[in-house]
Amino acid sequence: MAALQDTKPENLPESIRHYIGGEWVDSIDGDTFDVLNPVTNEPYIKAASGKKADIEAAVAAAKKAFEEGPWPKMLPRERSRILHKIADIVESRGDQLAAMESYDSGLPITQALGQARRAAENFRFFADLVVAQIDDAYKVPGRQVNYVNRKPIGVAGLITPWNTPFMLESWKLGPALATGNCVVLKPAEFTPLSASLWPGIFEEAGVPAGVFNLVNGFGEEGYAGDSLVKHPDVPLISFTGESRTGQIIFGNAAPYLKGLSMELGGKSPAVVFEDADLEAAINATVFGVFSLNGERCTAGSRILVQRGIYDEFVERYAAQAKRVKVGLPSDPSTEVGALVHPEHYEKVMSYVEIGKQEARLVAGGGRPEGFETGNYVAPTVFVDVKPDARIFQEEIFGPVVAITPFDTDEEALELANNTKYGLAAYIWTSDLKRAHNFAQNVEAGMVWLNSNNVRDLRTPFGGVKASGLGHEGGYRSIDFYTDQQAVHINLGEVHNPVFGKQEDAAAKTDG
Repeated sequence: MAALQDTKPENLPESIRHYIGGEWVDSIDGDTFDVLNPVTNEPYIKAASGKKADIEAAVAAAKKAFEEGPWPKMLPRERSRILHKIADIVESRGDQLAAMESYDSGLPITQALGQARRAAENFRFFADLVVAQIDDAYKVPGRQVNYVNRKPIGVAGLITPWNTPFMLESWKLGPALATGNCVVLKPAEFTPLSASLWPGIFEEAGVPAGVFNLVNGFGEEGYAGDSLVKHPDVPLISFTGESRTGQIIFGNAAPYLKGLSMELGGKSPAVVFEDADLEAAINATVFGVFSLNGERCTAGSRILVQRGIYDEFVERYAAQAKRVKVGLPSDPSTEVGALVHPEHYEKVMSYVEIGKQEARLVAGGGRPEGFETGNYVAPTVFVDVKPDARIFQEEIFGPVVAITPFDTDEEALELANNTKYGLAAYIWTSDLKRAHNFAQNVEAGMVWLNSNNVRDLRTPFGGVKASGLGHEGGYRSIDFYTDQQAVHINLGEVHNPVFGKQEDAAAKTDG
């Protein structure tokens, strides 16, 4: 069989370079790395590989733009207009963005189009929010007025993942820029292509030079990610990625007391009770774990099903998983494409083999038929999974789901909380009292009741336990990217204790 080939998008650049101080530049040492197409695993472009010196140049450019440029001093409305222009441009280039994202990451094109639309919405949301932002004033009648003054912090370091790169970059860039900061973006090394479109978008929208800087490369010590975290002139780091990497960043940022926002791993439970709308629950949980190729931080990858409906759920779920269409990322009918990189493919397949020893396989379990090359994994369903199984406890980040039965509400809650992660949870029941009680006791930063993962951008996004540190979204993002300064104004006579005014007793006697 001939090797699979995907449609190459138009207008691919010849190479991917850094963007520093308004200029495209190569790495200072000239180093590059290959970027692979997930369908063939063949290199299709070279990207500049950033090191400490490149980060130093980018941070210097951002710091200069912050201290000397107009961006942080602009009125919120002025920055808002530019962010709306960014959103307009992203929308107008949605097809191109999605094609490049799909080709680079293996994400199905229809899902990539949705991510491009969401990227534009992220900029619109924060453009509006920063204009509407109000801060508290505290009055002490006749004596004092106290108010809060928000100020941009400086240079923000943004480190983004490879699963939905362009959208997640916009999720960080929107609030960071809206609040007047300057940024250095380090995109994931597996997927640098769509990030290379930001400079042209920002230039066209009128973002001043130096406000946005881009350094490609790896995260290890001495490379771009590590150097950005350790740079003393970068007071903020926003990171999305693996929990272990988050721990390393936490340690490296500690000597500088940096502000950190980290959305990390997940092994989120979807709990289906006997009184749930079974068809809706099956449709949602199939989509929840197999969309985005299973490379979704909030995937409901542990499905807990009450025993009275367990057998029926398993039968119907497995049958539907087998009908999920695997295909080329550029095919609009594809529902699961190719995993992002051969390293990640090998990781996911190792868990599939582990699962075969731990549980009962009812769908998938290897390469889908007709896809002998590329990073393809058939939608895989394991059932009767024990809570101490590795496929129950550990994040796989691929199209693999573990299904486990339970009997009582108490057992369901214990199983739901029985991992180190706490990012999301999904609850399916028609009992409103049960739903709210369960939601308030499950260890998860976000909970959806009888719903798939539908985001309201005003709400906090983040996890607990090993799933994250801090929250972004809505005003929480504004809080993270600004310093809040309390200003106190004296309006009248205020009692101020006086020290050092006692009369000298000896002098008084002499007089």
